[in-house]
Amino acid sequence: MKKILSGAVAAIALIATPAVAQTNQVHYNIAGAQLTNPTGLGGALAQIGAELAIAGGIGTRYTAIAGALPNSDPATPTVDVVFSLSGSVSKDCSFYSGNNANATNISFGTIGVRTGNNENVNSAFEMVGPAVASVKTLTAGCNFNNEVVITKNNGSSGLVNAAAGGYDTDEFQAHIPYSVNASWTGVTLNSVAAGTGQSLNVTTTQNSGQKQQGAWRSNMDIDFVAPAITNKGLVAGNYSGTTTLTLRAL
Repeated sequence: MKKILSGAVAAIALIATPAVAQTNQVHYNIAGAQLTNPTGLGGALAQIGAELAIAGGIGTRYTAIAGALPNSDPATPTVDVVFSLSGSVSKDCSFYSGNNANATNISFGTIGVRTGNNENVNSAFEMVGPAVASVKTLTAGCNFNNEVVITKNNGSSGLVNAAAGGYDTDEFQAHIPYSVNASWTGVTLNSVAAGTGQSLNVTTTQNSGQKQQGAWRSNMDIDFVAPAITNKGLVAGNYSGTTTLTLRAL
């Protein structure tokens, strides 16, 4: 009964105790002389003697051997996994210019000139006043460094009468210069800051102008002003010109 209890306790210990090291136990009791886990040359000789004694019917032996395969890889109590996320946003510029091509056809109508027969000869056929036009859009901008460019196709000549016929160049002209001014809210090139008022002005004597800046979105106002020509009369006919506004991501 005593030996059976000892075996039960040993079994419980095997189940409950984590295996820190593999078990390899050998114990001898040869007529009262104990030998436990012999090592080295002396231990080997003593173990041989103990085995010979057991073979001759003297003494007893106890062994306990346990083993398991090691981990397939070194244990890692903490694991860090880094996920690299990426994506891209396309460069884009937007300008809402109405729902059809007619929205960008801007007519001054009749550009008034002094036609009264009581006008002084030095004032006859001159413009009565400036011709102005205003364009406003609530949606404009670019989502990257960009430039705003304004270009007049006739340069500093502005609006041109292409079928003016003949005229005295000392007294008449067949073109009407105009200026263009665009204004919006944005930031300077490569600036990371709150937006402020920005503008680009192309004067009557300039062909074009450009302004580089950072990403922006806001409303944009564009004003066209043809100052009254008061030193010469205007030749009758149709005057025309185009202005191109370009929003270009850099």
